[in-house]
Amino acid sequence: MSYCDYVNQLAEGQDPFNKHYHDHHYGFPINDDNELFARLVLEINQAGLSWTTILKKETGFRQAYDQFEIAKVANYNDEDRQRLLSNPAIIRNRFKINAAIYNAQQIMLLQRQFGSFKQWLDHHHPKPLPEWVKLFKRHFKFVGGEIVNEFLMSCGYLPNAHDKTCPIYQKIMQTDVPWKKA
Repeated sequence: MSYCDYVNQLAEGQDPFNKHYHDHHYGFPINDDNELFARLVLEINQAGLSWTTILKKETGFRQAYDQFEIAKVANYNDEDRQRLLSNPAIIRNRFKINAAIYNAQQIMLLQRQFGSFKQWLDHHHPKPLPEWVKLFKRHFKFVGGEIVNEFLMSCGYLPNAHDKTCPIYQKIMQTDVPWKKA
């Protein structure tokens, strides 16, 4: 069996971060709102950088953002913003930090209305990517087409996270991935 092209191009032991993410996370459904929020924050922080950089800093992000507990991040204040801006374990970009806080607040509003962030996603599924992008831009900050695409593909709302010949694709097909229901 052949893995996806980018994994095939990695030399043995060269990049365990991407291989692990590819084999255990990318494209698999996420049911927990905090983990969906985590993925959104990580995708936003990847903008302009390599995914490897983000994966290497994931532990730092989790610690800095209180394990991505939406309610905690939604209540961050200026002191928290300064703490994040001075934390070398994450990407110290004011716009991305502000987006994480704002987006947590927005997710809390969606949770009140739909019961959960996941239920909000499910309510709008399926949509073509351009409609998803419009929807995300209406509710969130720092969400362009590529970020929305990668977020939705990475958590199973859009297909094509893996080549059909990749053994991980077969594992995903055995899950309750949302795009199969479309």
